[in-house]
Amino acid sequence: MDHIQKRILELKDEIIELRRQFHMNPELGFQEFKTADRIENYLHNLGFETIRMAKTGVVATLDSGNPGPCLMLRADMDALPIPEANDVQYKSINKGVMHACGHDAHMAMLLVAAKVLKESLDPLGKIKFVFQPNEETAGAVKMIDEGLLENPKVDAAMGIHVWTPIDSGKIAITPGPVMGGLDVFKITIHGKGGHTGVPEDAVDPIIAAASLIQTIQIIQSREISNLKSTVIMFGKIQGGTKSNIIPDKVELEGSIRFLYPGGPDSEEKPTQRFVRVAEQVCATHRCTCDIEIFHENIPLINNKEMTALARETAIDIFPSENEIIHNQTMAAEDFSEFSSRIPGVFIFLGAGNKAMGINASHHHPQFNIDEAILPKGVEMFVRGAFDFFKKADRLSFLKPKQR
Repeated sequence: MDHIQKRILELKDEIIELRRQFHMNPELGFQEFKTADRIENYLHNLGFETIRMAKTGVVATLDSGNPGPCLMLRADMDALPIPEANDVQYKSINKGVMHACGHDAHMAMLLVAAKVLKESLDPLGKIKFVFQPNEETAGAVKMIDEGLLENPKVDAAMGIHVWTPIDSGKIAITPGPVMGGLDVFKITIHGKGGHTGVPEDAVDPIIAAASLIQTIQIIQSREISNLKSTVIMFGKIQGGTKSNIIPDKVELEGSIRFLYPGGPDSEEKPTQRFVRVAEQVCATHRCTCDIEIFHENIPLINNKEMTALARETAIDIFPSENEIIHNQTMAAEDFSEFSSRIPGVFIFLGAGNKAMGINASHHHPQFNIDEAILPKGVEMFVRGAFDFFKKADRLSFLKPKQR
């Protein structure tokens, strides 16, 4: 055991206590005021200066004084509007709000990583510690717009997400696409209301909605290659007031997810296909429709070189071959906004433990994590930073471009 691992294990109780404090006091996106205060107080006690960005975001920079690149380490801060169903001592005290995605763990790990790195002062460049608000609704863009990636200019980024679908003790570091792009839609289908006994006098939006839900599946099964993951899901349908009344409108909401660049310039164009099919199905049923599309996330794509570097780091922490795995998911993450602008790597830290009853999915009211893995997350941040600076000369994106 070297001095880094020994120091992190000495701080294990502190990591867990921080995580539980955050868990008990969850706050929604851009409302993380007490969370930001707790983060700032911890960093100030370490001797860091901090700045606020995007209302509740907190940023601190460790400058070694040595020339070298700047690495960004990022944790998200926001909780979810979910009533907690766990029976634990650190259960949420904020009614209807819960850390059901692991952001409490991310903040705790990054704070303690900042402490260990501050004590070591070995890095050959700069490290930006970023605590980002409102990840669930793309808070990263707000921080970028306010200049997060400048002064000093960020050269690369690393993020870690605890992940209960992966067993505790394993870590997933995967090159290329790892999380999905996400477009959210809302469709209002307009028909003509009437009596269910004389449907010929009405234009039924319910039958149009039923047909649309079925027909839209041809996009992912018939129009886009099955080798290119695409998922279109309806999560809400609302219409009607009584069993014998044909309503004049039906509202549908859902999501379009994809593991490839899915914008209007892409070959697949999943959202554009969705709009086309929806309009034509509604027209077939003599209805019209209003379609709203909300672009929430782009696919999260790991940089090949940063991924290789992170896997090398993980070998020192997870020495068994079957502990370092690959993972992809259609869930979305706005770390993608960083990794689309600078080389980045996003890592999944296994946090599920069926023997302990910790196997609820993310965004579930009984979501929890195996806290035993938290020191390994801290170690990935710390060793990842050391390795980034130590091996920076082999990273092509840091080399001067030929003219």
